[in-house]
Amino acid sequence: MKLKKKALLRTGAVTALILSAMAVQADELRFWTTEEQPERLARQEEMAAAFAAASGHSVQVIPVSENDLGTRATAAFAAGDLPDVIYHPLQYAAPWAEAGILDIDAATDVIEDLGGDTFAPGALNMAAVDGGYASVPVDGWTQMLVYRADLFEEKGLAPPNTYANVLAAVEALHNPPEMYGFVAATKIDENFMSQVLEHVFLANGVSPVGADGVQPLDEAATIEVLDFYKAIAEASPPGDLYWDQSRTLYFSGNAAMIIWSPFILDELAGLRDSAPPTINDDPTSSDLAAATGVVTNFAGPSNPDGAAWGDVRYFGVTSDAATDAAMEFVTYSMNEGYGSTLAIAPEGKFPVRRGTAENPSEFSELWATLDVGVDRRAPLGELYDAAMIDEIVGGLDVAQRWGVADGQLSAASKIINSQVINRLVREYIDGERDAAATVAALNEAIANVQ
Repeated sequence: MKLKKKALLRTGAVTALILSAMAVQADELRFWTTEEQPERLARQEEMAAAFAAASGHSVQVIPVSENDLGTRATAAFAAGDLPDVIYHPLQYAAPWAEAGILDIDAATDVIEDLGGDTFAPGALNMAAVDGGYASVPVDGWTQMLVYRADLFEEKGLAPPNTYANVLAAVEALHNPPEMYGFVAATKIDENFMSQVLEHVFLANGVSPVGADGVQPLDEAATIEVLDFYKAIAEASPPGDLYWDQSRTLYFSGNAAMIIWSPFILDELAGLRDSAPPTINDDPTSSDLAAATGVVTNFAGPSNPDGAAWGDVRYFGVTSDAATDAAMEFVTYSMNEGYGSTLAIAPEGKFPVRRGTAENPSEFSELWATLDVGVDRRAPLGELYDAAMIDEIVGGLDVAQRWGVADGQLSAASKIINSQVINRLVREYIDGERDAAATVAALNEAIANVQ
């Protein structure tokens, strides 16, 4: 009996050790992040340390190149060795949920616990899948139509939030070479042109994909897109234009309107020496920022509600995670630690969670106080007025991308990456075929994308 009792004691001790080891292992979370720049990594390490102090769960922050993220996640899933949480772009949300890489129930529970109505609807909708949400929206940004608000006011022009208003402003302000009405993207092998064109197509409610996959473009609405884009291209300088020329011409005071990402916000205010405003003799001046307005939701004649082109990032809890601890980490990062999450790069991390049930604007207000810049730093709320901050953040309420609502993001991405739309739109701008023939050519090319 004694021997049996000792054996049982030994067995119990071993079991306790195993359970203890498992508990320790569960407390050591692995977090993959695509924010791999040294300064951003340091901020994430600080946030992980703060979470560890608050929760007892340590977090290993592991940088992963965005270009390698898909293949690494697939390989780790096959090996049963996924990290606990992955910070990932929109394009992986639905496919990873469908493949079993992401834990839909965990993400949905986090969102419901935090309050779904505290998140930007557009960011939530883009992660919606059967059964809930693939991942938890973290931050995002929307493409912006950046314009000289001071010149618009002088001429009594309405903000450029519709095709018609943009064309009216072009008519009033275009006076090259002193002032170009617009600087449109025309360099066909640049992703910049792909993003700008998708924004302009979305604004008029035109998409190459639907619920059943690739679909023909609506001819009448697409002709409206083509005519609009040709008009803003004709109000632009000649040549192959992309983000570089549009920023340079706007910064020098020679462009009335451009389309750009929010990463221009700190540069506009003279906070980055590598990209200074040259509108006056002081490269550190915030005068151009003060003279600038932005539009995020943009509408064409066939889609009066308009759309904003959005890029949203997510926290995915994986199917291999220590689920409870991983959910706790995500909840912390979206609540008491959310200021630290956004502070990693505020100019490109708009708050997709605006606040709490008790204070619905808490995080939007906090975001406006976060410093941006490189060589000099200042809060966005000191650089831009409250109405402009609201416009910048509000774009995420209606953020869209081709294929997301229909579960066809993968098909849409293949079409975008083929750059056939860029090429055929540029050929139309250059007069190689008329609008109707260009729509037919677009439909044929899109259908042939593999």
